[in-house]
Amino acid sequence: MKIALIQSDLHWEEPQKNRNNFEEKIDSIDQEVNLIVLPEMFTTGFTMNASKMAETMQGESILWMQTLAKKKNCALTGSLIIEENNQYYNRSIFVFPNGEIEHYDKRHLFTLASEDQFYTKGTQKNIIEYMGWRICPQICYDLRFPVFSRNTENYDFLLYVANWPKVRTNAWDALLKARAIENMSYVIGVNRIGFDANAYEHIGHSQAVDFLGNYILEPQETEGVFIIELDKNPLLETRKKLDFLSDKDTFTIN
Repeated sequence: MKIALIQSDLHWEEPQKNRNNFEEKIDSIDQEVNLIVLPEMFTTGFTMNASKMAETMQGESILWMQTLAKKKNCALTGSLIIEENNQYYNRSIFVFPNGEIEHYDKRHLFTLASEDQFYTKGTQKNIIEYMGWRICPQICYDLRFPVFSRNTENYDFLLYVANWPKVRTNAWDALLKARAIENMSYVIGVNRIGFDANAYEHIGHSQAVDFLGNYILEPQETEGVFIIELDKNPLLETRKKLDFLSDKDTFTIN
């Protein structure tokens, strides 16, 4: 699978400017890709102004994603602020090339920024099947909680989108590698760059790691579109040879 990781600064609470920015970057991709990944809250930045910035599942940003997915004939994913049943979610949206949608709601809300006071946490993992791959979407702070991301579903790669600040970049790098190694899974992390309205700096470090913890794409600190290719055969061969996942613990999540 060929995947484009888009790392960019974000315009604070200006969805149209962000859509325009990402559309320009997506249109610049001059080779065929199967999946395009955008950061967390890619239309707004990591804002707690949920009631003002929320859209619906029939809103402009969803329609924009569907239009671009069909135009580029590839899947498109990133997280948005979504209102549903009078509640607000930090929701990872996965749009298939035909416009169909699956989603995952962020389970671990970032209490340090009071995200839990404005958003409703998700309760379910969602394994998305696409092109013969099993993809597990996660969002930012989820990265710190290995029990929830444990590979009990035999997924092929974990996909993290984030607004992860520079001050904790070492944790971002270490935890992405840890998740890859412990789950024998490819891991992709897509983060933003630039300063947000709260003066937090982000330096990206979008990257891709293989199932043994080796970099496919080393952490990037510049704005850009970074294209990687994942091969499922080495993943399956290594899992069969080492078989570490067969020894994993069983557990329940409350």
